[in-house]
Order: sequence, then C-alpha cells, then structure tokens
Amino acid sequence: MLDRRPEDEGLLDALDELQVGSIVFSPLEQGLLSARYLDGIPEGSRAASDSPFLNSDAVTEELVGRLRDLNDIAKSRGQTLAQMALAWVLRGGRVTSALVGASSPQQLEDSVGAIANLDFDADELAGIDAVVKQ
Repeated sequence: MLDRRPEDEGLLDALDELQVGSIVFSPLEQGLLSARYLDGIPEGSRAASDSPFLNSDAVTEELVGRLRDLNDIAKSRGQTLAQMALAWVLRGGRVTSALVGASSPQQLEDSVGAIANLDFDADELAGIDAVVKQ
C-alpha cells in the first residue's frame, strides 16, 4: 500500500495480461501498516532495534500522520489498519498470497480477519491514494 512500485512499473498490468498471480512480501511494511506505530516508535519494535529492514529514521512524524489517516479509513470500513492493508493487496485477484510474517497468534488472527471485507468502493480507494501519494 505504501510502496507503489508494482503499480508504477507496470507489474500489475503484466499480471493481468499474462493471467497469473503474485505473492506479496511484507504487505504490512515491516509492521508500519499495523496499529503498532500510530503513536511513534514503540519500545521493542523493529524500528527501535538495529533491523536492516526498518530503522527509526524511516518513522517520521509525517509518516505517522499518514498512518493515522489510513487507520481512520480502516476504522470506517470496520477493520484494523492491518486488515485493510491486507484487503487492499488482495483486491482484484492479482495477488494470490500475502506473506504477513505474524509473530503472535493475535497478529495472525487479526490478519485472517481481513477476508471479512475485501471490497473497496471508489471513495475508499481515492482516500487511500490521497493519503499515500501525498
């Protein structure tokens, strides 16, 4: 959702043309698209550690503000931010699997809850794009 390179570089169009699916790695952006970072960098998080995948410099006030805006959209859909992010990557049938990397049973249960609402209306998609493409 935050990384739009697959769209921008034509990958999704190629998937449609070839009628094949794809697998999304890290659809929750190393945990950014969960409720974990809505109030900044929590102690014990990936960004608070020496992770090569997410560091504290990446979690800016501007990003946290965008995450909160996305969370508001998710709430209006009756979903958590993580559920909405997973539903967003699974929409349209191009993605056949999303590797979420859950580290607890609660995270796994939350992720599975995404399937309860996989549909987006045009206003929701426009709202997500407005937040992400700022």
